[in-house]
Amino acid sequence: MTAGQAGGDGAASWQLVLADLALILFLVTLAALAGSHEPGRTEANGGGGPEQGGPARFAPSQALYRAGPDAPPLDEWLARQERDPRATLTIYARHDRAGESAAWAAAQALSREARAAGAAVRVVIEPGEETALHASLGYDGMR
Repeated sequence: MTAGQAGGDGAASWQLVLADLALILFLVTLAALAGSHEPGRTEANGGGGPEQGGPARFAPSQALYRAGPDAPPLDEWLARQERDPRATLTIYARHDRAGESAAWAAAQALSREARAAGAAVRVVIEPGEETALHASLGYDGMR
């Protein structure tokens, strides 16, 4: 056996191993993609829209703001929080039967103030027994 033949066999064997590894990686990736298919998911909506008829999902809040006589304005409160582009400020407004328009107005005012401060904002308004307004800073992944 000559040196050229030995080098040729060595080159062929590592290429064969590399081809096998590439094929295994392809099959593992294909199996993972096939297992991640969600019913109802389309390319148009990306599967990221809200679920119809289900409750909204929120991550635990990192900080909570409640407007009140002793509370700072929302923009000052946001300035004291650690800045993170992944964070979303969710404004929750609950209203009784007569207070729907007032809840909308209060939530919109907080939303404008938060957006002016550079925060990503989501507003959730729901009926309830009594009125309430607060904001929660969290990492919901909705961005």
